[in-house]
Amino acid sequence: MSLHAFLYGGRVSVTLAPAPRSSVGTPAPRRRTRVLALPEARWALASLVAFLAGLAADLGGAPGWAGGSLYAVAYACGGWEPALEGLRALRERTLDVDLLMIVAALGAAAIGQVLDGALLIVIFATSGALEALATARTADSVRGLLDLAPTTATRVTERGEETVPTDGLAVGDIVLVRPGERIGADGTVLDGVSEADQATITGESLPVVKRPGDDVFAGTLNGTGALRVRVGRDPADSVIARIVTLVEEASRTKAPTQLFIEKIEQRYAVGVVVATLTVFGVPLAFGENLTDALLRAMTFMIVASPCAVVLATMPPLLSAIANAGRHGVLVKSAVAMERLGEIDTAALDKTGTLTEGTPEVTAVRPLPGSGLDEEALLTLAASAEHPSEHPLARAVVTAAHTRGLTLAPATDFTAAPGHGITATVNGTVVTVGRADPAEAARGGTVVRVTRDGTPVGTLVLTDRLRPDAPAATSALTALTGAAPTLLTGDNPHAAARVAGATGLTDIRAGLLPEDKVNAVRDLQTAGRKVLFVGDGVNDAPALAAAHAGIAMGRAGSDLALETADAVVVRDELAAVPAVVRLSRTARRLVAQNLVIAGTAITGLVLWDLVGHLPLPLGVAGHEGSTVLVGLNGLRLLRESAWRSGQPQDT
Repeated sequence: MSLHAFLYGGRVSVTLAPAPRSSVGTPAPRRRTRVLALPEARWALASLVAFLAGLAADLGGAPGWAGGSLYAVAYACGGWEPALEGLRALRERTLDVDLLMIVAALGAAAIGQVLDGALLIVIFATSGALEALATARTADSVRGLLDLAPTTATRVTERGEETVPTDGLAVGDIVLVRPGERIGADGTVLDGVSEADQATITGESLPVVKRPGDDVFAGTLNGTGALRVRVGRDPADSVIARIVTLVEEASRTKAPTQLFIEKIEQRYAVGVVVATLTVFGVPLAFGENLTDALLRAMTFMIVASPCAVVLATMPPLLSAIANAGRHGVLVKSAVAMERLGEIDTAALDKTGTLTEGTPEVTAVRPLPGSGLDEEALLTLAASAEHPSEHPLARAVVTAAHTRGLTLAPATDFTAAPGHGITATVNGTVVTVGRADPAEAARGGTVVRVTRDGTPVGTLVLTDRLRPDAPAATSALTALTGAAPTLLTGDNPHAAARVAGATGLTDIRAGLLPEDKVNAVRDLQTAGRKVLFVGDGVNDAPALAAAHAGIAMGRAGSDLALETADAVVVRDELAAVPAVVRLSRTARRLVAQNLVIAGTAITGLVLWDLVGHLPLPLGVAGHEGSTVLVGLNGLRLLRESAWRSGQPQDT
């Protein structure tokens, strides 16, 4: 199974607003939502302009009704939406902090502090606009993927060629992709040879050669050759569209910290109302002036409101999800993002995780007396294997091509599953098949080559280690304080070879799926929070049992991809420690935000109760802390936030 089956799990419903996309053959521009494109920003600007005009009227000696009218406009423009939302929440018997802000502003106006109330509305509206902008920019970073797909494609029919919208393509259609054009839909190459720049989907830095039978992705850039592609998926089900949907779904979930905050928010808001009435009533009962008591109470309601606390959690986590998505890691929920940062132990599968899951020839051993050297033996074996589609055969042929060897044509080809192949090459009968167990190499697969029934040599094939595996395991060791555990169903020799190359010492080989689960549970019983990284069907139970699970996407099975908390779409193992570090940074920013919010609220409340806190200063302190925690969370959208988590090659 591959990433396609996971990403194509069902028809995608993309909720992002449609927008013009790049034309065929032109790179897609990076789209960023303009500030004034957001209604919240426009209302906040209108409120600010009206407030400044009212302030100018007051300072310029204009009639009172002029300044009052302008302040009323500021109230209306900046306060109508939060007031409406607050009333809707009240109708559902919940108390929204937005409503507290509106009540406080109206209360200030009622006692003659019209300017202070208007200032509160303006800052509150500005903070709401910043929240909306943060949400929009997070969506921009993911939605930009859709811009990569062209708007039109050249469909080939019996009547000839026709240009059609890409969203009108159907499964089975044949499209012509000319040199330099972007591919319009996911599909399979029928005819032609070219190279495709797939960096936007797979992260591969170099173009990938595409031949008949190879898969191509919508939005990738064709090279110098022309391709005829059979559409394999509806454009709405493309890899790009599925990525967008997965990140959108993640953005709609709430982390445990956020759920806890929302759980206490209602009780806290009710407590603020009760405390406000107390702050108003007690001094009034002891003879304080009505206006002074009401002003103190309104100030208390403003500074005690938990706006900054409510905003402390989700911006960092959503920013981290968006940043990871830009770099090919799909974190499925805010819950998953938070859990990734909690892990203190890593356990890794071998095949398809630390290794690429594809064999390569690592040794060519002609037998004495065979009359063959290494190149002749490899040429003989590759010529016989050339018609075969077996992975070992493909590895042998690839090794011959890499060395620049010329293969001879093979005839009378036959294949016996589990035994090998036989073919006639240059008039001799060549057999390539598994060697006897006694000939097995440590950590590799040995195939024996015979010519006319006489053994002439052996080839050793091993699973290719991922180039970034040593750096990734080293980074995980630095993050958790202990080297990851290797959990594999492969034999001990193969496991030891990979462990030696990656610096792992805790090796558990020959494991069945239930054994991997038991190993993970044993670690967790010992008090560890385990991250398991795998890709196969046999890894799915361990992915589900672990505190957090990450699946390698390109060759991952459907079950593993569905079970994991995150999927590495670009198949880069180095992304695993990077996303763990990003999650830890997000958790650290959440803690910072809660400290900032708690400190601001506590300090301002004590100032108001013990001393005399001016209403404008209370407004500035409260709303300033709210804006500060929002901006602090948005730091994780920066490219540097991801790069700081990437392991460095040694």
